[in-house]
Parts: sequence; C-alpha cells; structure tokens
Amino acid sequence: MRLVVGRVGRPHGLRGEVTVEVRTDDPAQRFAGGSVLLTDPPGRGPLTVAGSRWHADRLIVRFAGVGDRESAENLRDTVLEIESDELAPLTDPEEFYDHELIGLTVLTVTGEQVGTVSDVLHHGQDLLVVSGTGTRGGREILVPFVAALVPEVNIKAGRLVVDPPAGLLDPADAL
Repeated sequence: MRLVVGRVGRPHGLRGEVTVEVRTDDPAQRFAGGSVLLTDPPGRGPLTVAGSRWHADRLIVRFAGVGDRESAENLRDTVLEIESDELAPLTDPEEFYDHELIGLTVLTVTGEQVGTVSDVLHHGQDLLVVSGTGTRGGREILVPFVAALVPEVNIKAGRLVVDPPAGLLDPADAL
C-alpha cells in the first residue's frame, strides 16, 4: 500500500528546489538525501532526494536531476509517496499506523456491527471516522480514539471494538 508523505508546492529559487507540504511525522527520514520517493502521477518519478532543509517553517527539497526553476515547476502538485512496508514496525502494542486502522470492521462491545473505519483524523484528539452500515446507513460517525471508548483493536482479525456512550453512535439515543 502506498502512503503519502508530501506534496510538491511551488519552486524555490532558480536552481530547481521546491517547497514540500509535509504529510509525514518523520520528515527528516523521508526527505533525507538519497531517499527515493514514488510519485502520483507516476510519470513524474520516482524522485531521489538530493538534499533538503527548512526555511521559514517550510521544507525545501532538491531532487536529483532537477536543476532549474522550469524543471521544478513541472513537479508542482506531485504527490510524494512511499510503500507501507518501508515503515519501521511499531514497538508499542497500543500504537497503530493510520493505514492499519483504515478498513477495520467496527463492532460494539455487544457485537453489533457499526461500520468500517474510513479515515483517521489528527486534530488535537485522534478521531476514527467510521462509515456506518446497516441502520446507520452510510452516516459518518466520529469516534474519539481513546482506550475508554475503543477497548480493543485487533489488526489481524480485521476488527475494532467500541464501547460507545449514549448518543455517540446515534444522537437520538442521547435524549
């Protein structure tokens, strides 16, 4: 599975450098010199990082073979990716990569099927976006990803168990 680690922005200067919108929690590793990144669209890569640096809170990257502003401009909006098997295994059994959670079947502690994890949001509080099934018919449900509400995550079995308070899965139940 391919994972997005960044997106090329505008050129920076005249020598082929570009700004990169970082979409990884480890930019030092992903954009280190010599790193090879896959691209979307595929015809623009793969790209090898020749060097990177931070400038005014922006990541500036130079790719091998991109030596002028015009070449850099041709990379604008290119999505930069890696294969998920390039990620180091997590050592904490309570931590998960987003791509491991997406696609898991969500059940309540009583065994009722709620839906499927369709996304993971990181906005101060990690939230699981669950696309509802059955009586929840395609509704999106946001579940805070905390142990009290998500007591079990079983990647191998393809399921995640939630213990929802009244109103979390169906706002009408809160009344």
